[in-house]
Amino acid sequence: MLNLDFREIATASMILFAVIDIIGSIPIVIDLKAKVGRIQSEKASIVAGLLMIVFLFLGKEILNLIGIDVNSFAVAGSLILFFLALEMILGITLYKDEEPATAAVVPLAFPLIAGAGTMTTLLSLRAEYEAINIIVAIVINIVFVYIVLKSSGKIERFLGKQGINVIRKIFGVILLAIAVKLFASNIQSLFK
Repeated sequence: MLNLDFREIATASMILFAVIDIIGSIPIVIDLKAKVGRIQSEKASIVAGLLMIVFLFLGKEILNLIGIDVNSFAVAGSLILFFLALEMILGITLYKDEEPATAAVVPLAFPLIAGAGTMTTLLSLRAEYEAINIIVAIVINIVFVYIVLKSSGKIERFLGKQGINVIRKIFGVILLAIAVKLFASNIQSLFK
């Protein structure tokens, strides 16, 4: 039987929404669109969704293969989320990728949508939530990502630079709180 829990789905969806930060990435998407002409919204969304679902199930096995438990990875993930949140709140860049040459699947699906922070978050969520609830949260986020990619120009005109900055900071604070919670709940199990 499916253990659908709407509270877990809502929480996982919000966490993934904050980590993926597609609203905060609108300036990057618009810049890519200006450089190469067209964004492959459908392809990028589908590939990112598949990457996240595959990593949700195989990520733990990969960790076991190299001798790392999920709680250790969750603690490491909480630190990454902490720094991502600081970037969002303070408007600084702690990590910068090279500028992509084309707006194909590679810069959009990975690392923009399904990047290191998202993958770490998925394994951290797997330590606390049922897989089916996380999959539903992934699908919800991928649908939202697709809508944002398809209408990035309209969203930018509607929100303006100031609006996008406010949304980014709000989700940064939420992400910071989530990072603290993940750290606190997983650090205890490392010392047992």
